[in-house]
Amino acid sequence: MREPSAPSSENSTSAKAKGKGKGKGKEKVNWLHEVRGLALMLLGVLAFHSFVAKPFYIPSISMMPGLLVGDRLVVSKYAYGWNWSSISFHALPRSDWRILGSTPEYGDIVIVVPGNRKEDLIKRVVARPGDRIAVIDGRIRLNGRFIPREVVPATQLGADPALQCDGQEVGHCYDGFEAFRTRLPSGREVYEMPTYRETLPNGASYNVIDYMNQRLDNYPETRVPEGHVFLMGDDRDRSSDSRAPFDDWAGVPGGGLNGPVPLSDIGGRAEFITFSLDGTQTWNPLTWWSALRPGRALTSLRPALDASKAAQ
Repeated sequence: MREPSAPSSENSTSAKAKGKGKGKGKEKVNWLHEVRGLALMLLGVLAFHSFVAKPFYIPSISMMPGLLVGDRLVVSKYAYGWNWSSISFHALPRSDWRILGSTPEYGDIVIVVPGNRKEDLIKRVVARPGDRIAVIDGRIRLNGRFIPREVVPATQLGADPALQCDGQEVGHCYDGFEAFRTRLPSGREVYEMPTYRETLPNGASYNVIDYMNQRLDNYPETRVPEGHVFLMGDDRDRSSDSRAPFDDWAGVPGGGLNGPVPLSDIGGRAEFITFSLDGTQTWNPLTWWSALRPGRALTSLRPALDASKAAQ
């Protein structure tokens, strides 16, 4: 009978190494490296948000019929250059500096930070630097002439206060809406709101709704200073905009824009709708699909251009 051979020195060394490896356990995490990676990723996101584009949510009715409560948008930050309001969360103090600044065109939908607070609002440019603008019985008069405005088919809005009022009391928000309630053949109840098509001097054309007489229907003529624009909401009766002072609620919380707005307070241009939820969704993601409004995803927010009505 043979004696069992002694293990070779090579095998012995291998076994010892394995034993030592088991004893060490998992390799230590380099937390400094991980934190640095997360910080760089966060800086990249903030840089993109500040200088390229950011998401925006529509919480109010001031831009109906084109924008509805629950629309999600993309806002470009570079369209008019950069300023203090471009920086994420408006972390910089308010100032009038601008980098590579340019002036919005007629009809652009822009993000603006009111002079008395730091929250983004969304409005449409209806007058540019040097223009003389007045509002008479709800109609815009620009440089001494009324802009073209024609009646178009009524806009149908779902008759659901929870979707339109954004938490306001129904009576306050819907003052004037009930006269336009109707039931469609399908049984669905809607508000058929009087709608008009406006066209600005460059041919920019868009729909507005105007359904009641109220004091913002008249605004005395004023000249827009250099470096400013005049902004209005497309829902002419539920928008506190350049027509209203800072402390004027005019049916919408927060007050107005107090006249023409400095370009240094314009934070970007609305480009397109990514998707829209009708308000029936809950915290459960399974309900989001059924709450999607059909036909709104990827809708451009740039105004149509009607060359036949552009000022010569």
